[in-house]
Amino acid sequence: MREEENEDPTGYGQRVGERLRAIRRQKGLSLQDVEANSRQEFKASVLGAYERGERAISVPRLQRLARFYAVPVDQLLPREEGESERRELLDLTDSSPVVSSVTIDLGRLRGIDSTSAQMLVRYLQMIQVQRQDFNGRMLTVRRDDLRAIACILDTSIDSAIEQLDALGLCLVP
Repeated sequence: MREEENEDPTGYGQRVGERLRAIRRQKGLSLQDVEANSRQEFKASVLGAYERGERAISVPRLQRLARFYAVPVDQLLPREEGESERRELLDLTDSSPVVSSVTIDLGRLRGIDSTSAQMLVRYLQMIQVQRQDFNGRMLTVRRDDLRAIACILDTSIDSAIEQLDALGLCLVP
């Protein structure tokens, strides 16, 4: 292979590596943890080389790594410049509820066997993808998200928060 084929003039390989590292760290895993938990499918030294941008990862391997991390494949790829930024936490002109966000225990929610809980899980997974937040344990939902959750639960925002709290799913900051 010629040397210029190994060069990465756009820096895309480096940015892919940074995303791989960010997702791994969000999952709370070391390189050695990934190696051990993947039964040596992803060697620590090779994964480290991917993360440093020293080695290119193939598409099938990227897919397997996404499956291992339990995230959509596109979340292992860096955002292109100009893609939309996150929305602000609050619309300060809105004088509706005093509560602006709620932190939900995702693990406990997954343990609830009901149609509403399943719909909430799917909705919250969509939020995780949008925010690229894959820690998998807790998720803070914003006021607009609370409105959608209230619709899913067919109730008001205040009642939705009360229902989530009664189930032991939320912590109001």
